[in-house]
Amino acid sequence: MQTDFDQDPPLAPAPVLTVTALNAQVARLLERSFPLTWISGEISNFTRASSGHWYFTLKDDAAQVRAVMFRGRAQYAGFIPREGDKVEVRALVTLYGARGDYQINVEAIRRAGVGALYEAFLRLKEKLGAQGLFDQERKRPLPMFTRSVGIVTSPQAAALRDILAALKRRAPHLRIVLYPAPVQGQGAAERIAGAIQTASRRAEVDVLLVCRGGGSIEDLWSFNEEVVAHAIANCGMPVISGVGHETDFTIADFAADLRAATPTAAAELAATPRADWLASLSADAGDLRRAMRHTLNEAHQGLDNWQRRLLSPSARIGHQRLELVALSTAMTHALRAPLQRQAYVLAQLRARWASHRPDVRALRADIAAQQRRTSSSLASQMQQKRDALGALASQLALLNPQRTLERGYAIVHDAKGKVVRSPLQIKPNQMLTVRLAEGSAEVGVSSVQTQLE
Repeated sequence: MQTDFDQDPPLAPAPVLTVTALNAQVARLLERSFPLTWISGEISNFTRASSGHWYFTLKDDAAQVRAVMFRGRAQYAGFIPREGDKVEVRALVTLYGARGDYQINVEAIRRAGVGALYEAFLRLKEKLGAQGLFDQERKRPLPMFTRSVGIVTSPQAAALRDILAALKRRAPHLRIVLYPAPVQGQGAAERIAGAIQTASRRAEVDVLLVCRGGGSIEDLWSFNEEVVAHAIANCGMPVISGVGHETDFTIADFAADLRAATPTAAAELAATPRADWLASLSADAGDLRRAMRHTLNEAHQGLDNWQRRLLSPSARIGHQRLELVALSTAMTHALRAPLQRQAYVLAQLRARWASHRPDVRALRADIAAQQRRTSSSLASQMQQKRDALGALASQLALLNPQRTLERGYAIVHDAKGKVVRSPLQIKPNQMLTVRLAEGSAEVGVSSVQTQLE
């Protein structure tokens, strides 16, 4: 027989979680289980929100995960990812509670396959490029005739020996000035920049070489510092960068006016070989001799021509005297003949004019008589007009309304300015304007009589 004590005790009710609480617990579980981790993948669906946050998908060949990088972290990224970029992100695995989506919160991002030094190299290159430090317009041409060359490198560097050997072989006449500076190690970048600034300040060379031999990116890092780039860009003479081997590129290469693949190549670019200059000078001297010989031959030939055309001064004067006499005779004849012809024509015109000239004395007497008659007629007409005008003025004075008003009459106007001629135009209590001889008055109408009693 089973008693009440043998029965199982009743179970306590299980807690009921909300979706928000569930997602919060899952998020905390993921964050505790996966601390900050570097994750590699390809950028997809990249979006840069107006708030400054970045949203994208990180994927590989078999899977993908949503990612977010908030503005406070994105502003220190150093570059803006693009679709398809291979990157490495340092992220925290979590859950976006509002949608229940699994995602990663990115704290840092860098391009995949590069270390911290190369990442810093790319950031500095992008920064200086945005400042215009690498613009082609800033590049200065090398001088045509180089007389002195400056070298910024370590006195113990093998690159210095290669440079000196190349310059001695190609242009032993050049003056060489060494501006010593360590090419790697602590403080090397500042020392290199100082040597470049010293060369610029002294202005004692035509071209400056900034060189060192090959090495790893760590060995060449002194030439990737911003202070060196600015020193090269601000240098007072053209700068040739010859750092590392042909495959090595540094910030100094981009800032320099010309990049050489190696230190030896930098020396070859700095100076034209003396043999080439001597050959060019010899060719120019030959061209000059030929040009001078040709000029002298033409001058001799011209002198012979002038000598053949030259006459003795006495013969030339006699010939010119004969020409002068002939010209004087021709001029005299040319002047007399037209004058004689014109004098004959003038005499004929005078005779014709005398025969046709009218007798104007009778005409003048007739004109004087006409003027007297006209004056007398005009005076009579003017007097008649004055008498008629006086009569009209008298009549006008009698018809002047002002004279009528002065005799005691008045002119009545209504409010619209119309003259009132009939009692039918007036209504009781109407205001009228009465114009008198010496002014006007406003009157009110108490009654209207259409007929006089």
